[in-house]
Amino acid sequence: MDNSFFDFLDHKPSEETGAGTLAVASTDDEPQQVAAQAQKPQPLQAVSLAPKPQTLQETGLEERFLAELVTKHLYSSGVQTLRQLVEKLALRGSIIEPLLHFLRKEALVEILGQQSDQSGIPYTLTDRGRHVALDAINQRGYVGPAPITLDHYRHIVAAQSIHQTTVTRSSVDQAYESIVVRKEILDQMGPAVISGRSIFIYGPAGTGKTYLSQRLCRLFGDSCLIPHALYVNEQVVQLFDPLIHHQIAEEAAVDGAHSMRESGHDPRFALCQRPVVITGGELSMDMLDIFYDAATREYRAPLQLKANNGIFIIDDMGRQHASPKQIFNRWIVPLEDKHDYLSLGAGRHFQTPFDQVLVFSSNINPLELADEAFLRRIGYKIHFSYVNPQEYEEIWLQVCAEKNIKFVSGLVDFVINDLHRPRQVPLCPCHPRDLLGIAMDRLRFQGQESELTPELMTWAWNTYFVRMDEIIN
Repeated sequence: MDNSFFDFLDHKPSEETGAGTLAVASTDDEPQQVAAQAQKPQPLQAVSLAPKPQTLQETGLEERFLAELVTKHLYSSGVQTLRQLVEKLALRGSIIEPLLHFLRKEALVEILGQQSDQSGIPYTLTDRGRHVALDAINQRGYVGPAPITLDHYRHIVAAQSIHQTTVTRSSVDQAYESIVVRKEILDQMGPAVISGRSIFIYGPAGTGKTYLSQRLCRLFGDSCLIPHALYVNEQVVQLFDPLIHHQIAEEAAVDGAHSMRESGHDPRFALCQRPVVITGGELSMDMLDIFYDAATREYRAPLQLKANNGIFIIDDMGRQHASPKQIFNRWIVPLEDKHDYLSLGAGRHFQTPFDQVLVFSSNINPLELADEAFLRRIGYKIHFSYVNPQEYEEIWLQVCAEKNIKFVSGLVDFVINDLHRPRQVPLCPCHPRDLLGIAMDRLRFQGQESELTPELMTWAWNTYFVRMDEIIN
């Protein structure tokens, strides 16, 4: 349309400033206070790392972009007060108010009704403003908190790098204290995590590779700041994902007219536990690139960007549609240079930090997945094997305690000596939990409360394992 939003902001002079730019009000005087965190200890000083921007210039964003974002929020939500816009854009009222004043002068926004002491002044779009806002949405569909710049993001990621955290033998023992795992495995896991290099965990199926990998997150008791979105090449890339980034609850106590928007760290960031991204056979190469949703006209971050400052686990390596070579080659530059290259299309490439513990897990021989040249780039190769009878019994006892199952003396020996050994089935850490679970399912189905018996465990065994000797060709 001729009266485009950018024409108004770039060329239309304002009576208030005498120019196409906006005047910015003075900063607020309220002291900044650190919000109480639900997770302790909380070594990250969020306020000092990401203080609230006091002025529009400190946001690093253009005036026209933020004015456009205001109109899109008004278009999506209808009538909004300044306080509501402060919450939606995650910016101070002293930054948003002059934007509203400018939009009113340009006949894009109007006040609906009179001021209320409780709700504030209600703002809404004019007919002209709705046309401009719709045009802006058609060009850039993002409607959410104000994003942060890429330079700002690089600084934050570096300041809270996962490789700067302290991991000791005691913290490893504590993370795996309730797990039956061999000491030599823990002796490798700890140094692997603090090395800053990738990890390849391999071994037979059922030996606990995935389960133990997921518990790596317990080594990190701190938190990190995750931006809601990034501003890159005049586009917005959504980064925060509630399925991956678990926010730490903050005390949203309201003191008069002042909410968390007037205190604490920059609310354009969410304070979260360190992210853990897990993907398996469903992983495809396009999941490692920026995703553009043509329906909503929004860009979304790839998995590795969401995993920054955390852990990225690629499980079932070798089971993906993409070849192992394609997947491994995708990580050569990030693993060596600690940064990644992404694209918004049309040749618009940009560099992002790569700060995460990258874990590959597979039950396929690593030499069948990659050549020795690439495997040398992976710092740690950790082999998981079957358990011995003593470890099997320890796991059995642990499962009985967790599920409140009465431990029957001699039953675990029967399973090992009369079921496993004659059939030459190796002892896997997953077997006690699975076999006991099936046996308890039958007791519940029959409405019985009797204790476990060898006959019941034999039935559970025959239900759990494929009986190859009885398959008819």
